Order: sequence, then C-alpha cells, then structure tokens
Amino acid sequence: MIDFAERKINKLLIKIDRTTCIATQNYIKAAPNFFELDDERICAFKDSTETTPNEEIIEACSVCPVQALYVLDENGKQLVPKFL
Repeated sequence: MIDFAERKINKLLIKIDRTTCIATQNYIKAAPNFFELDDERICAFKDSTETTPNEEIIEACSVCPVQALYVLDENGKQLVPKFL
C-alpha cells in the first residue's frame, strides 16, 4: 500500500510518496523551510511552508533520486518528476 502526504501551496500540489522515500535529504538542502524528516526518518512537510517560492519547491522535489516527490500544477499537470 502506498502512503502519500499531500500539501497545496502557491497553486501547486506537492505529494510525498512515503513508501518510496529513502531519506536522502537532498530535498531538505534545496528547500530547508519546506521539508524535514519526521520521527520515522521519512520526508515530511514543515508546519509553516507558505513563504517557500514555487521554484524552490520544484527544484527540491526534482533532486529526489527515487522520484518520491511529485509536483502538480493547478491544472493537474505533473511537473515533477518529468516524464521522458
């Protein structure tokens, strides 16, 4: 069973696939005000994330090596991970 966490911010929908996450923390380095590790050492959203720019969120999600982070725009188009 896949376990997702979701958050809408700045017209984006960000999803964390908690089942796939391997906690590399690259996303925390790219967006330290948006992501953190939870008690299970899995990627999680910080409580207050409203001030994080879209570009920073997209960059942070794109550096996940196992594609456990997804970004969709307001129309539902998937921005990250990008399909080839």
